Parts: sequence; structure tokens; C-alpha cells
Amino acid sequence: HKLSDFGEAKGAELLAGKGLRASHLYWAGGFTGSDGRSFRAAVDDAREAVRVTADLGASCLVLFSGARAGHTYNHARRLVREAIKELLDDAEKHNVDLAIEPMHPACAGEFTFLNVPEDVFELMDEVGSPRLKMVFDVYHQGFDPDVTYRVGDWIPRIAFVQLGDAKRDPGAEQNRCLLGEGILPVAEIVSALQKAGYDGCYDVELLGEDVEPYSYEQLLENAKQFYATHIAN
Repeated sequence: HKLSDFGEAKGAELLAGKGLRASHLYWAGGFTGSDGRSFRAAVDDAREAVRVTADLGASCLVLFSGARAGHTYNHARRLVREAIKELLDDAEKHNVDLAIEPMHPACAGEFTFLNVPEDVFELMDEVGSPRLKMVFDVYHQGFDPDVTYRVGDWIPRIAFVQLGDAKRDPGAEQNRCLLGEGILPVAEIVSALQKAGYDGCYDVELLGEDVEPYSYEQLLENAKQFYATHIAN
């Protein structure tokens, strides 16, 4: 919404003028109709988002499936699969990857019924396109006690990594804290990714009441310090 309000062309010009590159566009989806749109409207919106992603020079578009919305699980998956198949021609034309984000079930809400990486991998295997990948968000997947040992095997399927920390288990509303101040093994997960050869982008996602007291400058400084300590080295 911020990009739409600011203007896509102006946004691309601003990034170029500052020597910055967008890693991804966030987000499109809702293919199950959970937000009130028709399947066709959601797909058409996502096709336009693919174009905008390319215009920004970003490498991938983040997708959320939409909630089950009264569908059976298999029918909801079928809707998402068909939407992705329609989008792949546009993705290939514009050299853009499609990145599905699974979310912790406590806060997935209206966003998605895909909760763990295996849910996304199953779709990826069915679609069979290298353009389809996964967003790995530490906030959503870091509560799995085995994730540090498994994440290295997922690298070929990861579009980019979102970093997030939390002081408590997720609720209906996401509540992320400063990196390193929560209970998630963020540094250990990053170390496992680095050792396994991950060389893609890291995105820091911060939202919720635990970060509201901080200024943008303080949030940026925390992210920069984490990067310098755990990624740059």
C-alpha cells in the first residue's frame, strides 16, 4: 500500500537514486477468496504485482495463499495451485520468482492456511517450476526446535530469509521484538544458513507492540548491529 500511495514509478526512481535494490515486493495472493475477492480478481492483481516487481528491479514477489475460507484443505490447495500455474508465465516473462510464505498457525489468520515449509514444498513439487520458492521467516518457523538442524537442507528452495524475534509464543497478532532480545534462536539459524552456503537476501520484519516504543533510527541500528555481528563476518 505504501508503494501504491507513493507511486510505483517514483518508488523505483527513489531506489535507483539512493543506490538501493529492492529484494522483493510484498505481497499478492488471497486466491481462496478469504478477503472477499474472486479468484479471477486475486490472480489479475497478482499478475499486475509481478509486473511491478520487475519494474522495481526486485527478484521476487511474496505470495500468501489466503485462508481456507470454508473450503476443504484439498480444494484450497487446488485453488492456490491453479493460481500459481497462471502466474508462472508472467513470472518467467518478467524474470521474477514467486515466493510463498508459510505462517505460524496462531497468527496465520486470513493470510494463509500454509503453516510449515513442508506445506509449501508439496506445492512446489506439484507445480514443478524453479520459479516457485519459499520465504523462510524465522518468526514463523523458529519455534520448531529442529529448525536449526534442518534449514540448511532447504536453501535451494528459499527465495529469501526474513529475520524476526519474539519474547513469547505468537498470538493472533504478530508481536516481534528487536533481534536478539527474544527467545528465538535467530543467530543460530543464521549461522546454520551461512555454514550451509546461503548467500541470498536477509529481510528484517518488525511489527507489534514490543517495537512500537522505538524510533526508525533505533530499529535500523539494531538491524545493522545484528548484520555486522552475525552475517557480514
